[in-house]
Amino acid sequence: MGDVTPASLAPIVLVLGDEELLATRAVSEAVEQARATDPEVDVREYQAGALTVGEIAEMLSPSLFGGRRLLILRSGQDARKDLVAALLAYAKNPDPEVQLLVLHLGGAKGKAFADGLRSAGATVVPAAKLKGHRDRVAFVRDEIRRAGGRCADDAAEALIAAVGNDLRELAAACSQLMADTDGRISAETVSRYYRGRVEVTGFTVADATMVGDVPAALEALRWALHVGVDPVPIADALADGVRTVARVASAGRGNAYQLASSLGMPAWKIERAQRQGRGWTPEGLVRAMQVAAECNAAVKGGSDDRAYALERAVFSVAAARQGSSR
Repeated sequence: MGDVTPASLAPIVLVLGDEELLATRAVSEAVEQARATDPEVDVREYQAGALTVGEIAEMLSPSLFGGRRLLILRSGQDARKDLVAALLAYAKNPDPEVQLLVLHLGGAKGKAFADGLRSAGATVVPAAKLKGHRDRVAFVRDEIRRAGGRCADDAAEALIAAVGNDLRELAAACSQLMADTDGRISAETVSRYYRGRVEVTGFTVADATMVGDVPAALEALRWALHVGVDPVPIADALADGVRTVARVASAGRGNAYQLASSLGMPAWKIERAQRQGRGWTPEGLVRAMQVAAECNAAVKGGSDDRAYALERAVFSVAAARQGSSR
């Protein structure tokens, strides 16, 4: 973390957003920095909705006994008007021995309080939920970088596919990978450590099928069914794989980043589809889409043996790629 001095601790910190992991981490880092400055720092936590002006005035006033204080005010959006007025007045001339950290969900409720703290010069720590896929990729890369490692986009993509979108699980997975490797995280590294979890998503079934690797597709499919994965998302993944390759192929050759806006999909997905599309003909893709539609209908209610319907679809899509019509 490096040397921490009182001057480096922001007197007012606003943690803005509703992502629990990011907010919790901001609080933990503030406490850690404060204790690195003064091991005897007085750390106190309060709920804004239950705090009175008199109580906050007492906490923020100079201490008779000296020493640093860190006051953590949770649910800042619930603060009453008189408390907001008192805190904003304090923020204009804060005590150098006191650090005030306010957590605010970032919505419309209590917005004037958050805006006032920002205007008063508070250090803002973003903690909003990550909504976009690229944001989660950046989060994974940053997690690995924070721990002293390196991670390319394709490795981050693989980890998200294996673990899911929950930030806590992603953070834990990054920490585990860093503990178990030399810190250079590649897609192959992720595949080696999370092979089983990636396979059960259904996308490995689709990826292997689209490149004509029937043995690998069947192995992944049977494993997924064995561990209890519902056949529906597997059928959906297969259909999505066929549709994506067909859309990218119809767009013609081009740079994935240039095609991303016109196709409305991320560049990494276009690049993958371009690789998978090699060897396909337009007629084969039409046949594969028919097979995927039939498989979806069978799996979602029209078949007594959904596992057989999925296996048959794997064989039929791979055959379509080769130009036959099994």
